[in-house]
Amino acid sequence: MRLMCCLLVLYASATSATAVKVSTKAHADYHFAAIEHLIEQEIGKIVLTRIYQELGLHIDISSFSGNRAQYEANSGQKAGEIMRIWTYGTENPNLIRVPTPYYHLVTTAFTRKESELTINYASDLAGYKIARVRGVKHTNNITHNLIKVSDSPSTEAMFKLLQQGNVDIALTSYHDGIEVLKKLSLENEINKSRPLAKLELYHYIHKDHQALVNKVDNMIKQLKNNRQLAKIIQSAEKTVLHSQQKQ
Repeated sequence: MRLMCCLLVLYASATSATAVKVSTKAHADYHFAAIEHLIEQEIGKIVLTRIYQELGLHIDISSFSGNRAQYEANSGQKAGEIMRIWTYGTENPNLIRVPTPYYHLVTTAFTRKESELTINYASDLAGYKIARVRGVKHTNNITHNLIKVSDSPSTEAMFKLLQQGNVDIALTSYHDGIEVLKKLSLENEINKSRPLAKLELYHYIHKDHQALVNKVDNMIKQLKNNRQLAKIIQSAEKTVLHSQQKQ
């Protein structure tokens, strides 16, 4: 009986050691936050993962609402955020902006064709009822000081408000808007404006991990210089946009 107990203990120890080894191998080096339900963020997940792979690092990315992602990153619960615009850094002192941008977005206004609204500049937004996705900084910034602005939980919800005539304008990025319109089969009902703003997108790292900043920045520069970043982005866009079309 004593021999049997010893054998069982040894077997359990060996099994536990194997499990720990597997868990360690699969463990992420860093865990970042992203914003959910936005096309450019889905593209950014793929691109940033590749950038870190080039550094020999494995990352995990969790998606949240815009405000929750900001909290997770700024509080240090996550190692940072995958991509935000320049001004995000001035609003969140605990986060360090990686100096070199790795993607961009174009802020675009979407209107019902039957409304015959013409939006060519940010100044044209004044006086209209506008919907934007909650917690997204580029649309927050462009609607600063405007009164008739409402927040939606997602781009889909925002476009449904537009379709129903509850708002005059829906604001999001070009890629995000176009793909969601296709998904909802609204391309023939909704117009898109000319670009209202083109903004570079930066990776943000919490100050507890500031040693990462130069490493990541140098890798982004290297991938830009050897033109590999453009290929990674092209592949990521193709993957994400294709997956959206299948939904």
